[in-house]
This record gives sequence, C-alpha cells and structure tokens, in this order.
Amino acid sequence: MLSILTNSFNLQLLVAALLGGLIGIERELAGKDPSIRTFSLISLGSCIFTILSWESVQSFHIGDPGRIAAQILPGIGFIGAGTIFRSKQGVSGFTTAALMWVTASIGMAVGFGRHDLAISATALAIILTLSLRVVHVLIGRRRPAVQDKSPDDA
Repeated sequence: MLSILTNSFNLQLLVAALLGGLIGIERELAGKDPSIRTFSLISLGSCIFTILSWESVQSFHIGDPGRIAAQILPGIGFIGAGTIFRSKQGVSGFTTAALMWVTASIGMAVGFGRHDLAISATALAIILTLSLRVVHVLIGRRRPAVQDKSPDDA
C-alpha cells in the first residue's frame, strides 16, 4: 500500500479526491445533493485528465498541455447545468453548480502539480460557503412566499 502512495501520480489522485471530498462534505452538511462522492469524483476526474494532458505533451514533446484539460470546463458546465432547477419557489442549484466548477479546477490544479493552489482554493471555497450561509441567516434573507396559482391563472 505504501508503494502505491509513493507514486507521484497516485498521490496526486488521492489529494484531488480528498480535496473534492471536503467540498462534498460541505454540501452534505447543507443537506444538498450531490455531495461527497460526486465532488470527490469530479476532482479526481479533472486531475486524471490534467495529468494525461500534461504527460502526453511531455512524452511526445509536441502539443499544448491545456488542450485536453480545457475540455474539462465545458464538460463540468454541462453537468453543473443539470443541477440548476427552476420552480415556483425560485431557482436552486447555482451554488452546487458553482462548487462543481471550482472542484474541477481544484482537480486540475493538483493534476498540474499545484497542490498549494488546490489546498488554498479548497479552504477558501469551504470558508466562503459556510460563512456566507451564516451571513444569509444573520441578515434575515428570506425569499418571498410564492402563492400557488391554478393552471387557469398561468
């Protein structure tokens, strides 16, 4: 087991999954889906694609390491869009979608060897989501009540 962790790629994958999991824990505590597993996998997958992108350029000495990694953004945008819902009560899921986007960038940072950036971004994302939730409660942010309308009123 220790030899697996000494491989730098395996360590990067583990770090990416753990950092994504930390953001997923915040969603879990907020009672939101998706949570720990999804965020861990988003960060892990982003890290894998980034490592593959970087290594393909290093191995063949041609190309741009950002080409494969850049495709993570529209992919996560597509997944994130699926978490945004509009209903009579309003729009929900924006925070989850934004956190998916941030989590993908954290996985990319780990994949490019920027653990410092990934750890700082994870800490800041968690601090922001937790503290701003408290701020919303303190300022008494309430959404206006939506009255039910009959189909004839629409």
